[in-house]
Amino acid sequence: MSDLTALVVGGTSGIGLATARQLAARGARTHIAGRSRDRLDAVASTDPGLIGHQVDGADRDGIAAVAASIGRIDALVLALSSTLGAGPLADLDLGVLRTAFDGKFWAHLTTVQTTLPYLAADASITFVSAISARTGLAGTAGLAAINGAIESIVPPLAVELAPRRVNAVSPGLVDTPWWDGLPADGRAAYFAQAAAALPVRHVATADEVAEVVVLAATNRNLTGTVLEADGGARLAAL
Repeated sequence: MSDLTALVVGGTSGIGLATARQLAARGARTHIAGRSRDRLDAVASTDPGLIGHQVDGADRDGIAAVAASIGRIDALVLALSSTLGAGPLADLDLGVLRTAFDGKFWAHLTTVQTTLPYLAADASITFVSAISARTGLAGTAGLAAINGAIESIVPPLAVELAPRRVNAVSPGLVDTPWWDGLPADGRAAYFAQAAAALPVRHVATADEVAEVVVLAATNRNLTGTVLEADGGARLAAL
């Protein structure tokens, strides 16, 4: 994999950072992009082999500049996330939901469209969605809409952009900074309750999901597929 160049957008924390580390460990020249200067600086101190770029995935000009500076991209991973959009529909602020779409769905689509001229003829594009797209969990209709929109474009893009490969990975509960808004004790209690209900009996780590993302990004026989890395969350009543 030493001749592979990867760009992980949303690569400064959580699943994105874990994916970037695993790609780099396999020998890929790995770039990460994120909005936060502080997070990029923190990654630079712990992972000097990762090449950081400060940019918002929704910033077309910024993404174009990053892609141009890299040149050929063999693996594009889109791991942008947003904590916005959750809650019961009756109380959901649709303006906030639109902002959540901007931060994830539209940012993903903008990044793909903008980087297309720089993607190798046999490049891979891997989206990170979420199992909310296909579960019936109350209070997640907004999240389901965002992630469902991402997953719905995977098959047509796999055909349209062939021989480039297009896939998505759909995680369930993952212990990442996405949950940092919860108090530590409340988070631990929820994770313990969820783990007891999951068929695998544990909440995933970012590294576990990243292994699946790397598979999607590097396996030349996978395309048009949504890989469920949810620990069986779609089968359980959480």
